Amino acid sequence: MTVDRSIIRVKAMLIAPNAANTAHAVSVAAPTAENPAGYHRLIGGNVELGESHRDTIRREVNEELGAEIVDLTFLTTIENIFEMNGVVGHEIVFIYSGRLDPAPAESGATLTEDDGSTLPVVWRSISGDGETVPLFPMPIDAWVRNLANKPDESPATLR
Repeated sequence: MTVDRSIIRVKAMLIAPNAANTAHAVSVAAPTAENPAGYHRLIGGNVELGESHRDTIRREVNEELGAEIVDLTFLTTIENIFEMNGVVGHEIVFIYSGRLDPAPAESGATLTEDDGSTLPVVWRSISGDGETVPLFPMPIDAWVRNLANKPDESPATLR
């Protein structure tokens, strides 16, 4: 699937921790020129014309994982400017937190993209310790770590 990177895209994505708050569900993206080992990406996708970002995250999770979101909470909006295979991309991303019901399996889980392709889903460490690939969108790491430690507070560095 070719993605038009000449426009600013609007997305809604979910930090979906496990019950123990030790890991969160992410998809595993294929290698790129900038990330030859691939990368992890929060679950979610594009806001469609006429759709609220809150409706988007519910729809995307249902379409991609066949799951519902329990305790859906809006956290923040971030701007993500990145390069993928030498092409600049620009996104405005509405970030939510919530638990998946049902939660993806510990291993062998997948999600289905709009084009019918499937991507692996894994449980990434909340701390990021031991992870070998980056997490996108950036800069989301502080929000992920903070959610596990103090779910009612925003990371001071990202306010």
